[in-house]
Amino acid sequence: MKSDRAGMGNRERGMAGVSRLVAALLAVAVGGCSLVGGSKEPSTIYAPMPRVQADPAWPTLDAQLAIGSPHVAGMLDGTRIAVRPVPGELQVYKGALWAKDPGEQLRDAVLQTLEESGKLAAVARQGSGLAADYRLELDVRRFEADYAGGAVPAATMEVNAKLVRSVGQSLVGTRTFRQAVPASGADTALVTRAFGEALGMIAHDIAGWTLATGAADPGVRDSGN
Repeated sequence: MKSDRAGMGNRERGMAGVSRLVAALLAVAVGGCSLVGGSKEPSTIYAPMPRVQADPAWPTLDAQLAIGSPHVAGMLDGTRIAVRPVPGELQVYKGALWAKDPGEQLRDAVLQTLEESGKLAAVARQGSGLAADYRLELDVRRFEADYAGGAVPAATMEVNAKLVRSVGQSLVGTRTFRQAVPASGADTALVTRAFGEALGMIAHDIAGWTLATGAADPGVRDSGN
């Protein structure tokens, strides 16, 4: 009898230990969920709106252009704002987001620049139904705040552009564009302002190159300035 009572006591203590372990695990799980779901800090949404002036010297083309959905490299493909504190390391700003991902920011800026320039017969996003003569393909390789060893970062962008004929899908030209605009301070709002400047500059360069490259293509008529 004594051995039976001892066995029962051991089993009861064992069950009590398991119950305490389960309760502890449940407490951790519930606590983890509250940290992930309910304790998020609110994010500030940044939406650069560069206004790009067309160059009157750009050629006017009797052609229609479609701008494809840009390809964006790696972790840049999203609304988190990337920052490179040291070479070889990429992080994101806490509590800050883009209103649009870098690819859409770039496409919108280039599209608006070409639309307002009046230098093309028509320009639109690919998939809009436009019977385009050309397609502009954009590959966003860098779109980040780069400290480059300094105390204040620069809004750094690198974009490869390709102009492709719609008929035959032949490559007309390709070029890589780079811009780096130092921010006036390390505050996130100042950094995103530098992004707006860099975006306007690179959109200007891409738009001008697109028109000049199209003008040099014997397949499309240059209608003069």
